[in-house]
Amino acid sequence: PDGRKILTAGNDGTARLWEAATGKSLAPPLVHAGAVVSAEFSPDGRVVLTASSDNTARLWDATTGKALAPPLTHAFWVNSAVFSPDGLRVVTASQDKTVQIWSAATGQALTPPLRHEDAVNFATFSPDGRKVATASNDHTARIWDAATGRALTPPMTHDDAVVHVAFSPDGRMLATASDDYTVELWDTATGREVAPALQHALNVRRVAFSADGRRLLTACWDKTARLWDVSPIDWPVEDVALFAAFESGVRIDAAGERVPLEGAAIDAAARQFRARHA
Repeated sequence: PDGRKILTAGNDGTARLWEAATGKSLAPPLVHAGAVVSAEFSPDGRVVLTASSDNTARLWDATTGKALAPPLTHAFWVNSAVFSPDGLRVVTASQDKTVQIWSAATGQALTPPLRHEDAVNFATFSPDGRKVATASNDHTARIWDAATGRALTPPMTHDDAVVHVAFSPDGRMLATASDDYTVELWDTATGREVAPALQHALNVRRVAFSADGRRLLTACWDKTARLWDVSPIDWPVEDVALFAAFESGVRIDAAGERVPLEGAAIDAAARQFRARHA
Protein backbone atom coordinates (compact mmCIF):
# COMPACT_ATOMS: atom_id res chain seq x y z
CA PRO A 1 0.00 0.00 0.00
CA ASP A 2 2.93 2.40 0.47
CA GLY A 3 4.16 1.69 -3.08
CA ARG A 4 7.57 0.45 -1.96
CA LYS A 5 7.05 -3.26 -2.66
CA ILE A 6 5.71 -5.28 -5.58
CA LEU A 7 3.97 -8.62 -5.06
CA THR A 8 3.81 -11.18 -7.89
CA ALA A 9 2.01 -14.52 -8.22
CA GLY A 10 3.19 -17.30 -10.54
CA ASN A 11 2.29 -20.63 -12.10
CA ASP A 12 5.61 -21.85 -10.70
CA GLY A 13 3.91 -22.26 -7.30
CA THR A 14 5.38 -19.12 -5.75
CA ALA A 15 4.52 -15.57 -4.85
CA ARG A 16 7.44 -13.15 -4.56
CA LEU A 17 8.16 -9.81 -2.95
CA TRP A 18 10.30 -7.24 -4.78
CA GLU A 19 11.62 -3.79 -4.01
CA ALA A 20 9.80 -1.39 -6.31
CA ALA A 21 12.72 1.02 -6.69
CA THR A 22 15.39 -1.56 -7.61
CA GLY A 23 13.64 -4.81 -8.55
CA LYS A 24 15.61 -6.59 -5.82
CA SER A 25 14.06 -9.67 -4.19
CA LEU A 26 13.10 -8.85 -0.59
CA ALA A 27 12.27 -12.27 0.87
CA PRO A 28 12.44 -15.98 0.05
CA PRO A 29 9.69 -17.17 -2.32
CA LEU A 30 6.30 -17.79 -0.70
CA VAL A 31 5.81 -21.41 -1.73
CA HIS A 32 2.63 -23.31 -2.55
CA ALA A 33 2.29 -26.83 -3.98
CA GLY A 34 0.37 -25.51 -7.01
CA ALA A 35 -0.01 -22.39 -9.12
CA VAL A 36 -0.55 -19.18 -7.18
CA VAL A 37 -3.62 -17.58 -8.75
CA SER A 38 -3.92 -14.44 -6.62
CA ALA A 39 -1.85 -12.45 -4.15
CA GLU A 40 -2.50 -9.23 -2.26
CA PHE A 41 -1.23 -7.13 0.64
CA SER A 42 -3.26 -6.49 3.77
CA PRO A 43 -4.50 -2.89 4.06
CA ASP A 44 -1.60 -2.03 6.39
CA GLY A 45 0.94 -3.76 4.13
CA ARG A 46 2.25 -6.06 6.86
CA VAL A 47 0.72 -9.34 5.63
CA VAL A 48 0.52 -11.08 2.24
CA LEU A 49 -2.43 -13.28 1.29
CA THR A 50 -2.11 -15.88 -1.49
CA ALA A 51 -4.54 -18.31 -3.13
CA SER A 52 -3.50 -21.47 -4.94
CA SER A 53 -4.60 -24.46 -6.97
CA ASP A 54 -3.13 -26.57 -4.13
CA ASN A 55 -6.53 -26.11 -2.37
CA THR A 56 -5.22 -23.52 0.10
CA ALA A 57 -4.90 -19.83 0.78
CA ARG A 58 -2.03 -18.71 3.02
CA LEU A 59 -1.00 -15.72 5.12
CA TRP A 60 2.63 -14.57 5.14
CA ASP A 61 4.74 -11.93 6.87
CA ALA A 62 5.37 -9.27 4.20
CA THR A 63 8.85 -8.55 5.58
CA THR A 64 10.28 -12.02 6.26
CA GLY A 65 8.13 -14.22 4.03
CA LYS A 66 7.34 -16.54 6.95
CA ALA A 67 3.94 -18.25 7.21
CA LEU A 68 1.77 -16.61 9.88
CA ALA A 69 -1.09 -19.10 10.27
CA PRO A 70 -2.08 -22.61 9.25
CA PRO A 71 -3.18 -22.94 5.61
CA LEU A 72 -6.77 -21.91 4.91
CA THR A 73 -7.95 -25.16 3.37
CA HIS A 74 -10.69 -26.00 0.88
CA ALA A 75 -11.57 -29.31 -0.77
CA PHE A 76 -10.53 -28.07 -4.24
CA TRP A 77 -8.70 -25.14 -5.87
CA VAL A 78 -8.92 -21.75 -4.22
CA ASN A 79 -9.78 -19.26 -6.95
CA SER A 80 -9.48 -16.04 -4.96
CA ALA A 81 -8.55 -14.75 -1.51
CA VAL A 82 -9.30 -11.20 -0.37
CA PHE A 83 -8.81 -9.21 2.85
CA SER A 84 -11.62 -7.36 4.59
CA PRO A 85 -11.24 -3.56 4.56
CA ASP A 86 -9.91 -3.60 8.15
CA GLY A 87 -7.52 -6.49 7.42
CA LEU A 88 -8.89 -8.63 10.25
CA ARG A 89 -10.67 -11.20 8.08
CA VAL A 90 -10.13 -13.05 4.82
CA VAL A 91 -12.68 -14.42 2.36
CA THR A 92 -11.79 -17.30 0.04
CA ALA A 93 -13.68 -18.61 -3.00
CA SER A 94 -13.17 -22.17 -4.18
CA GLN A 95 -13.80 -24.63 -6.95
CA ASP A 96 -15.40 -26.79 -4.23
CA LYS A 97 -18.59 -24.64 -4.52
CA THR A 98 -18.02 -22.83 -1.22
CA VAL A 99 -16.83 -19.52 0.17
CA GLN A 100 -15.25 -19.30 3.62
CA ILE A 101 -14.63 -16.35 5.93
CA TRP A 102 -11.55 -16.67 8.16
CA SER A 103 -9.73 -14.83 10.94
CA ALA A 104 -6.58 -13.28 9.47
CA ALA A 105 -4.90 -13.57 12.88
CA THR A 106 -5.53 -17.26 13.59
CA GLY A 107 -6.62 -18.82 10.30
CA GLN A 108 -9.80 -20.13 11.96
CA ALA A 109 -13.13 -20.23 10.11
CA LEU A 110 -15.53 -17.59 11.43
CA THR A 111 -18.77 -18.69 9.73
CA PRO A 112 -20.21 -21.84 8.18
CA PRO A 113 -19.31 -22.21 4.49
CA LEU A 114 -21.30 -20.02 2.08
CA ARG A 115 -22.59 -22.49 -0.50
CA HIS A 116 -23.24 -22.20 -4.24
CA GLU A 117 -24.38 -24.90 -6.68
CA ASP A 118 -21.15 -24.78 -8.70
CA ALA A 119 -17.57 -23.50 -8.47
CA VAL A 120 -17.13 -20.04 -6.94
CA ASN A 121 -14.84 -17.78 -8.95
CA PHE A 122 -14.51 -14.75 -6.69
CA ALA A 123 -15.61 -13.27 -3.38
CA THR A 124 -15.09 -9.87 -1.81
CA PHE A 125 -16.17 -7.76 1.17
CA SER A 126 -18.33 -4.65 0.97
CA PRO A 127 -16.55 -1.37 1.77
CA ASP A 128 -17.91 -1.41 5.34
CA GLY A 129 -16.96 -5.07 5.80
CA ARG A 130 -20.49 -6.11 6.75
CA LYS A 131 -21.36 -8.01 3.56
CA VAL A 132 -19.67 -10.48 1.23
CA ALA A 133 -20.50 -10.80 -2.46
CA THR A 134 -19.75 -13.98 -4.39
CA ALA A 135 -19.59 -14.93 -8.09
CA SER A 136 -20.22 -18.48 -9.25
CA ASN A 137 -20.37 -20.81 -12.24
CA ASP A 138 -23.96 -21.58 -11.16
CA HIS A 139 -24.94 -18.36 -13.05
CA THR A 140 -25.51 -16.37 -9.85
CA ALA A 141 -23.94 -13.73 -7.68
CA ARG A 142 -25.02 -13.64 -4.05
CA ILE A 143 -24.76 -11.29 -1.09
CA TRP A 144 -24.19 -12.64 2.42
CA ASP A 145 -23.93 -11.34 5.99
CA ALA A 146 -20.18 -11.38 6.72
CA ALA A 147 -20.75 -11.99 10.43
CA THR A 148 -23.14 -14.95 10.18
CA GLY A 149 -22.88 -16.31 6.64
CA ARG A 150 -26.62 -15.81 6.13
CA ALA A 151 -27.86 -14.97 2.63
CA LEU A 152 -29.16 -11.38 2.53
CA THR A 153 -30.79 -11.24 -0.92
CA PRO A 154 -32.17 -13.62 -3.52
CA PRO A 155 -29.57 -14.87 -6.02
CA MET A 156 -28.71 -12.33 -8.74
CA THR A 157 -28.94 -14.31 -11.95
CA HIS A 158 -27.12 -14.21 -15.30
CA ASP A 159 -27.46 -16.49 -18.32
CA ASP A 160 -23.97 -17.95 -17.82
CA ALA A 161 -21.21 -18.10 -15.20
CA VAL A 162 -20.58 -15.02 -13.07
CA VAL A 163 -16.82 -14.54 -12.85
CA HIS A 164 -16.30 -11.30 -10.92
CA VAL A 165 -18.13 -8.82 -8.71
CA ALA A 166 -17.40 -5.35 -7.31
CA PHE A 167 -19.18 -3.19 -4.75
CA SER A 168 -19.59 0.52 -5.43
CA PRO A 169 -17.60 2.67 -2.97
CA ASP A 170 -20.75 3.46 -0.96
CA GLY A 171 -21.72 -0.23 -0.90
CA ARG A 172 -25.18 0.39 -2.35
CA MET A 173 -24.60 -1.21 -5.74
CA LEU A 174 -22.97 -4.42 -6.94
CA ALA A 175 -21.58 -4.87 -10.46
CA THR A 176 -21.39 -8.43 -11.79
CA ALA A 177 -19.33 -9.63 -14.77
CA SER A 178 -20.47 -12.71 -16.65
CA ASP A 179 -19.65 -15.14 -19.41
CA ASP A 180 -23.03 -14.16 -20.90
CA TYR A 181 -21.25 -11.07 -22.34
CA THR A 182 -22.87 -8.64 -19.91
CA VAL A 183 -22.32 -6.62 -16.78
CA GLU A 184 -25.31 -6.07 -14.51
CA LEU A 185 -25.89 -3.53 -11.74
CA TRP A 186 -27.82 -4.56 -8.63
CA ASP A 187 -29.22 -2.99 -5.47
CA THR A 188 -27.29 -4.61 -2.60
CA ALA A 189 -30.18 -4.15 -0.17
CA THR A 190 -32.72 -6.06 -2.28
CA GLY A 191 -30.75 -7.99 -4.90
CA ARG A 192 -32.84 -6.36 -7.63
CA GLU A 193 -31.45 -5.34 -11.01
CA VAL A 194 -31.54 -1.56 -11.26
CA ALA A 195 -30.59 -0.86 -14.88
CA PRO A 196 -30.37 -2.58 -18.25
CA ALA A 197 -27.29 -4.75 -18.80
CA LEU A 198 -24.03 -3.27 -20.08
CA GLN A 199 -23.27 -5.26 -23.21
CA HIS A 200 -19.93 -6.59 -24.51
CA ALA A 201 -19.25 -8.86 -27.49
CA LEU A 202 -17.67 -11.71 -25.48
CA ASN A 203 -17.15 -12.95 -21.91
CA VAL A 204 -16.61 -10.15 -19.39
CA ARG A 205 -13.82 -10.92 -16.93
CA ARG A 206 -13.46 -7.99 -14.51
CA VAL A 207 -15.34 -4.97 -13.18
CA ALA A 208 -14.11 -2.06 -11.05
CA PHE A 209 -15.72 1.17 -9.84
CA SER A 210 -13.87 4.47 -9.78
CA ALA A 211 -13.11 5.90 -6.34
CA ASP A 212 -16.09 8.28 -6.55
CA GLY A 213 -18.44 5.56 -7.84
CA ARG A 214 -19.36 7.52 -10.95
CA ARG A 215 -17.62 5.29 -13.50
CA LEU A 216 -17.37 1.56 -14.02
CA LEU A 217 -14.46 -0.10 -15.83
CA THR A 218 -15.04 -3.46 -17.53
CA ALA A 219 -12.56 -5.88 -19.13
CA CYS A 220 -13.60 -8.39 -21.77
CA TRP A 221 -12.36 -11.18 -24.02
CA ASP A 222 -13.52 -9.09 -26.99
CA LYS A 223 -10.14 -7.30 -26.66
CA THR A 224 -11.66 -4.21 -25.11
CA ALA A 225 -11.87 -2.50 -21.77
CA ARG A 226 -14.72 -0.04 -21.49
CA LEU A 227 -15.43 2.88 -19.20
CA TRP A 228 -19.10 3.45 -18.43
CA ASP A 229 -20.72 6.50 -16.90
CA VAL A 230 -22.77 5.13 -14.01
CA SER A 231 -23.19 8.45 -12.21
CA PRO A 232 -26.97 7.96 -11.96
CA ILE A 233 -26.14 5.17 -9.52
CA ASP A 234 -25.52 7.94 -6.97
CA TRP A 235 -29.29 8.57 -6.99
CA PRO A 236 -31.84 6.63 -4.95
CA VAL A 237 -32.73 3.29 -6.51
CA GLU A 238 -36.16 4.67 -7.53
CA ASP A 239 -34.47 7.43 -9.53
CA VAL A 240 -32.13 4.95 -11.22
CA ALA A 241 -35.14 2.88 -12.30
CA LEU A 242 -36.92 5.93 -13.72
CA PHE A 243 -33.80 7.07 -15.57
CA ALA A 244 -33.29 3.59 -17.04
CA ALA A 245 -36.96 3.44 -18.08
CA PHE A 246 -36.97 6.58 -20.19
CA GLU A 247 -33.43 6.12 -21.53
CA SER A 248 -33.80 2.47 -22.57
CA GLY A 249 -37.56 1.93 -22.82
CA VAL A 250 -37.30 -0.97 -20.36
CA ARG A 251 -38.62 -1.33 -16.80
CA ILE A 252 -37.38 -3.89 -14.26
CA ASP A 253 -40.39 -5.47 -12.53
CA ALA A 254 -40.63 -6.83 -8.95
CA ALA A 255 -39.41 -10.24 -10.12
CA GLY A 256 -36.31 -8.68 -11.71
CA GLU A 257 -37.59 -9.25 -15.26
CA ARG A 258 -37.20 -6.69 -18.09
CA VAL A 259 -40.54 -5.31 -19.29
CA PRO A 260 -40.59 -3.29 -22.57
CA LEU A 261 -42.43 0.03 -22.21
CA GLU A 262 -44.77 1.76 -24.65
CA GLY A 263 -44.32 5.42 -25.59
CA ALA A 264 -46.77 6.77 -23.00
CA ALA A 265 -45.05 4.86 -20.19
CA ILE A 266 -41.65 6.12 -21.29
CA ASP A 267 -42.95 9.70 -21.34
CA ALA A 268 -44.43 9.21 -17.85
CA ALA A 269 -41.11 7.92 -16.48
CA ALA A 270 -39.32 10.91 -17.98
CA ARG A 271 -41.81 13.33 -16.40
CA GLN A 272 -41.50 11.66 -12.99
CA PHE A 273 -37.71 11.73 -13.15
CA ARG A 274 -37.58 15.39 -14.14
CA ALA A 275 -40.05 16.29 -11.40
CA ARG A 276 -37.86 14.57 -8.81
CA HIS A 277 -34.82 16.47 -10.07
CA ALA A 278 -36.41 19.86 -10.73
